[in-house]
Amino acid sequence: MIPCFHPVIRFSLSVIGLSLCLTHSQADNWPQYRGLLGDGKSDESLTDLDWAGGVTPVWKVATPKGFSSFAVADGRCFTLIVREDDQRNSQSTVVAMDADNGQEIWATPLRSDIYQGGGNAGAKGNKGGDGPRSTPTVNDGFVYVYDAAMTLHCLDAATGKRVWKQDIEEDFNGKNITWGSASSPIVVGDKVLVSGGGPGQTFLAFDKKTGDSLWETGDDRFTHATPTLTKIDGVDQVIFLMRSGPISINPDDGSERWRTNFEYNVSTAASPVVSGNLVYLSAGYNVGALLLQVLSGDNTEDVWFKERKLMNHWSTPVIHKGHIYGLFGFKGYGTAPLQCVELATGKIKWSQPGFGQGNCILVGDHLIVLSDAGEVAIVAADPGEYTELAKADVLDGKCWSTPAYSDGKLYIRSTKEGACIKL
Repeated sequence: MIPCFHPVIRFSLSVIGLSLCLTHSQADNWPQYRGLLGDGKSDESLTDLDWAGGVTPVWKVATPKGFSSFAVADGRCFTLIVREDDQRNSQSTVVAMDADNGQEIWATPLRSDIYQGGGNAGAKGNKGGDGPRSTPTVNDGFVYVYDAAMTLHCLDAATGKRVWKQDIEEDFNGKNITWGSASSPIVVGDKVLVSGGGPGQTFLAFDKKTGDSLWETGDDRFTHATPTLTKIDGVDQVIFLMRSGPISINPDDGSERWRTNFEYNVSTAASPVVSGNLVYLSAGYNVGALLLQVLSGDNTEDVWFKERKLMNHWSTPVIHKGHIYGLFGFKGYGTAPLQCVELATGKIKWSQPGFGQGNCILVGDHLIVLSDAGEVAIVAADPGEYTELAKADVLDGKCWSTPAYSDGKLYIRSTKEGACIKL
């Protein structure tokens, strides 16, 4: 990819949101991967940062294997784990728990998934635990899960009973990718959107209540990245990061709004991040990072490209007040830094090593950072300097999942256990 540099950037003042006109403040739920709007942000405020005496979780439960995050909605939290059936076969399983005490409400086995060992890497003494990667999406009384074998499931959120399912590989000519599907489904209005189908069926929309196919389109190969639902200059769109690069789709009918090139190598796993009319993309495996600007119509232009730099392996960053905050590095298990990067230029403002390939979210003006070793740090979202306000070792196991924050509580998990912390 040949980078193009443009000294003048037109920042859009349009509000990023959903076609349903949701805002962060309208709900305390964190109902899907990376929160209500999928941007890793909450407008709530942290109230308890005194960790001098350590941190005592509200609850802690076993969450064996995998990197699924928590989704929190209507007093319950949902995630994917691995359990054995009566024949000792390992099955990916959706679990619903009481968000207040962690007690299991129901558990629904999906199928015996094959993960090919792609999640067994890690720092010395913190390896293994391969399992489900995607996160449930909770919407209007239903739970949607896109499993590693490319089957989209709809479950009743109250009981866990299956409502419908669609096998993308079997019924839509899908071809799975190395290590299995990892993206989470997106709900837009009355539709559930996923990618992964064959020619003419890359992008798929299903009726969220019946599972009926509503539209199928596209001829691109999918990746591990979860798509981003957003609004740019007043236009609703879902940005899928495919092997050819980002493709913006009209959720109403599947028509293409715009596309551009972004190099693919082995795996692209971090989601697109949007700020106004700017879209940030990043990938590991010696790819790097790209900031592009969406112009009128179907046009885009590159603002900057950092080849083999600013690589977010799978740790999708957040954008706050003109700066990118996230965990950068490729296979930096136990060592990768938390960094602040100036959005307009791609310049690194500060870098703090030692977090590894974990993830972070933004609550108010504070970053909540979950290291890949299970440490939680509260860091000021300040481009001037790295300021750590609190830090505690909370979880045993490997944490490649993303924190969830809802109603003053933090929900985190590892390949071994999940916990809730009052903040």
